[in-house]
Amino acid sequence: MKKGKRGVNTICTHIGELEDKTFKGAVSPLYMSTSYDYEDVDIKRYPRYFNTPNQEALCLKIAALEHTESALIFGSGMAAVSTSLLAFLSKGDHLVVPRQIYGGAYNLIVEEFPKYGIEFTFIDGTAVADFESAIQPNTRILYLETPSNPLLTITDLSAIGALARSKGLTTLIDNTFASPVNQNPADFGIDIIIHSATKYMGGHSDICAGAVAGSKAHIDRIFQLAKNLGGSLSDYTVWLLERSIKTMGLRVRAQNENALELSRFLNAHPDIDKVYYPGLEDHPGHDIAKAQMQGFGGMLSFELAPEVDQHTFMRSLKWVKVSMSLAGVESTLLAPSETSHALLRPEERLKTGIRDGLIRFSTGIEEIEDLKADLAQALENSKNLKAEALTKI
Repeated sequence: MKKGKRGVNTICTHIGELEDKTFKGAVSPLYMSTSYDYEDVDIKRYPRYFNTPNQEALCLKIAALEHTESALIFGSGMAAVSTSLLAFLSKGDHLVVPRQIYGGAYNLIVEEFPKYGIEFTFIDGTAVADFESAIQPNTRILYLETPSNPLLTITDLSAIGALARSKGLTTLIDNTFASPVNQNPADFGIDIIIHSATKYMGGHSDICAGAVAGSKAHIDRIFQLAKNLGGSLSDYTVWLLERSIKTMGLRVRAQNENALELSRFLNAHPDIDKVYYPGLEDHPGHDIAKAQMQGFGGMLSFELAPEVDQHTFMRSLKWVKVSMSLAGVESTLLAPSETSHALLRPEERLKTGIRDGLIRFSTGIEEIEDLKADLAQALENSKNLKAEALTKI
């Protein structure tokens, strides 16, 4: 689907709906059956084949949101990542991937790929030259994540897409942090778009799912492996996810506004050493993000000043929740070194720029003044308590 043909809120609300032909209800009916007739039917339906009525409808919505021909949904974001990568990589093949990616994906590559004889190179930068210098004769995939988790690094999608086409390579991107509301990588020549649909698509911290979007040929190839690995999603969760996506455009835009305001507030705060947010003019990827994103996203990270005790700060928050996931309507934060990137060895985390004092913040839809006040009081409280503790030594 061409960009701009329908507005994002219209797609979120209407594309991929199932018509309630019996009672004319306003929402999609839910088909819970795991067993369907196979004689005299156009489609032989089976849940593990990703083709139940609710599954097919949701895939239409996700494909429309990402401006692609086709899509698949999975039981988790990591199911989507692993199935997509393994569908295009075999023994002897090579993958190029930035070091700054989600810890689960990093661990998948490091722990599992050697067992399959799949080679990989981690690059420290995200510029075209960094990717190009790592390409080998057996390279098949360029994998990227922008904005990255957790340091919000920005990669030039058009440049990487052009590089891949010139070398005959396939590109995969984790687009979770941006969401389809803020970024559509297919418009910039990226082949396969992956989401942890648990995050902005679900948006209420109560759904676990993954999604992949791309051309029909690419999605068909992923499907051939997916049906064997069995990472499909229950139809009840599919129905909940379709319902949740209806408000994604509204939620994400509210989160964008709050995150930009909050990043400016923290950037000026004396108890914060550094803020990572592509919406800030001094962010090294700001100009690229401005060119390829419709909004800068609801995610940001920041480093606490040395005088602030991290755990006291987190325990002192009243509205913001300390939580393992992200992208819900409620604001949450975590320490990546203890959660999302805990599987990495300390030296690996340092290579990616993740220090122990780094906080990843997922901005919700609360009133911005309440969020700023909550962070301010927690910073003051944790600084005072640390100072008191030091005077007793």
